[in-house]
Amino acid sequence: MAPTDHPDFAALRRLADERWTCRQFKPDQVERATIEQLLALGQRTPSWCNTQPWQIVVTAGDGTDRFRKELLAHIQTAANTPDFEFPVAYEGVYRERRRACGFQLYDSVGIVKGDHEKTMRQMVRNFELFDAPHVAIVTSEADLGVYGAIDCGLWLENFLLGAQALGLGAAPQAALASYSPFIHEYFGIPDTRKVVFGVSFGYPDLDHPINSFRTARAPLDDQVTWHTS
Repeated sequence: MAPTDHPDFAALRRLADERWTCRQFKPDQVERATIEQLLALGQRTPSWCNTQPWQIVVTAGDGTDRFRKELLAHIQTAANTPDFEFPVAYEGVYRERRRACGFQLYDSVGIVKGDHEKTMRQMVRNFELFDAPHVAIVTSEADLGVYGAIDCGLWLENFLLGAQALGLGAAPQAALASYSPFIHEYFGIPDTRKVVFGVSFGYPDLDHPINSFRTARAPLDDQVTWHTS
């Protein structure tokens, strides 16, 4: 059997191809059993020495609404203070890819270049959690440094593919980690842990135009170098 004909690989490839970042959710709550099923899949994530550094805070119902409201109030006056340093700059191809994604997003909702008011309003949607009924805040043990964060990234991939398989939408958000001190205080997260990212999730609103675009991926030749001798 050729590798591309393997049914398990085909299923995984299909989920990876179909997964997308949801930026508008329906208000419907996801059943607790479904969320637990998704989190249990995350627990199968491999990690350095099986340390499993991720810990997750999950909100639902009034818990999400209250967090959303207080986070929005907080960002009006607070400065960005992430636990992990954000990228210093986007240059070259990274800048091009970032801009392409941004233009697709803005075009989908009719924001023209130079409309700073609407651009800022769309940015704030991150902190409204895109109206998602749930958010997961993911933290790592501070002493594990960047490798704990890498393990959390592996957890995120399983979470995103699992959400796709269950018919859910999800939006991984570094933006939430940019206000890490607030996250620590609000959820009682000790300083021995670092906020890595948040994930807003729920049932996607497939009729909203912001959920209509899909980003491209670079060809393998742009990313892979072979050494065969």
